[in-house]
Amino acid sequence: MEILEKKEDGSALTPKEIVARLDTYIIGQKQAKKAVAIALRNRYRRLLLSEDIRDEVAPKNILMIGPTGVGKTEIARRLAKLCKAPFLKVEATKYTEVGYVGRDVESMVRDLMAVGYNMVKEEMQETLRQQAETRVEEDLLDLLLPGSRPDKANDASSSGTLPFTIFGTPAPTSSDNGSTPKIENQDAQQLSSTREKFRTMLREGKLEEREVDVTVKKQNNMPTMEIFAGGNMEDLEAGMRQITSLFNGNRSKKKTVTIREARIILTEDHLDRMIDPDKVSDEARQRVEQSGIIFIDEIDKIAVKGERGGQDVSREGVQRDILPIVEGSKVNTKYGVVDTTHILFIAAGAFSLASPSDLIPELQGRFPLRVELDSLHTEDFRRILLEPKNALTKQYAALLATENVNIIFADDAIDRMSFLAADVNSRSENIGARRLHTIMETLLEELSFEADEHAGETITITSEYVDKRLQNIVENQDLSRYIL
Repeated sequence: MEILEKKEDGSALTPKEIVARLDTYIIGQKQAKKAVAIALRNRYRRLLLSEDIRDEVAPKNILMIGPTGVGKTEIARRLAKLCKAPFLKVEATKYTEVGYVGRDVESMVRDLMAVGYNMVKEEMQETLRQQAETRVEEDLLDLLLPGSRPDKANDASSSGTLPFTIFGTPAPTSSDNGSTPKIENQDAQQLSSTREKFRTMLREGKLEEREVDVTVKKQNNMPTMEIFAGGNMEDLEAGMRQITSLFNGNRSKKKTVTIREARIILTEDHLDRMIDPDKVSDEARQRVEQSGIIFIDEIDKIAVKGERGGQDVSREGVQRDILPIVEGSKVNTKYGVVDTTHILFIAAGAFSLASPSDLIPELQGRFPLRVELDSLHTEDFRRILLEPKNALTKQYAALLATENVNIIFADDAIDRMSFLAADVNSRSENIGARRLHTIMETLLEELSFEADEHAGETITITSEYVDKRLQNIVENQDLSRYIL
């Protein structure tokens, strides 16, 4: 456990430490974990090289081969979280060759850049949140007691008008001889004292349901038309909406909300204004280029096998379009030009109807590391139900605990569910660990539906309970095909 507690920066972890952390979420697949751990460590090693050789070291992209539900996507996702890298999962089948209606492959880089931008923006906002909350508190007090802030009160008094009411008494107006009115010291002190009382009540949460009128002005950002940078119709529609908003003056809307809601609105408004978008873009672009990860799923579905014709032509075209992105090219995005040379690409597919050799040779060469993931068996299912940090048994127990129902899974029940999952997978479509989701949901369906009637009870799930809920379905193979 010491390995899991040290080194907050995931990029500095050794391969053994990376595998140890992945083991807390994913069962088995040692070879795949080893491959991604080495790839991540090599990124860290590359940053330590001198500049003359650093740019020459390209990432070794990985091709994962294995049936559905064995952990291909989860390994990539957990790896990205571990090193806090921008991560994007895409399906190869949703892209089309240039000239066909659909999304072009460059949009995956633009989507990754958007992920990186939001990631960096959230990190910067988190560092400024405390400062923003201080300003929001003053804004809320201004909404509750208009004109009570000392600096604003002085500004109002010097202008000759006070657009607020003090303790139910209208603010003084200009005298007949045109002299400028002054707030008496006694009234100013009383107003300041009232403001501090409201501040105390605000911090204690006593005013959360008080309603106020809030007006938030939207930032007047220039529209971005990615259609000119190789975008598609979705990018054009987004750009047109921004242009329409610009022509309408980005008019803000006044809303009546509670203090609780106003705090959220004002905090987001302050954070947006405190962040420099250009600085965020520069940092995000650097992070995407140096540590970004794109996971291309279902790449076997665009592999061309045998005679090429009809739809296969488009599939091969998608491969050709993906090739320059994986090799390294510059892609225009609304946050700047992104170089994909050092982005790590992880492709995955079941390859049940095709093989990796059915991909075009150039694309095969850009994925030099190939790992095969093992199919899951009874013992694997048992470990999946018990060992991971987010194991299914723990999830369902926590869900029912919210209804004050305590469920305990006996060992024989775990064994039985593991056996049934492996058995159904062997007799029908093999969907891997996803079979456990259907089994657990069917097993606890009645209990979840009647949870309010079992409040305060402790229910033990035994193998007899499992057989009672599932055996009839499992025995009928035709029915289990649709239910499990």
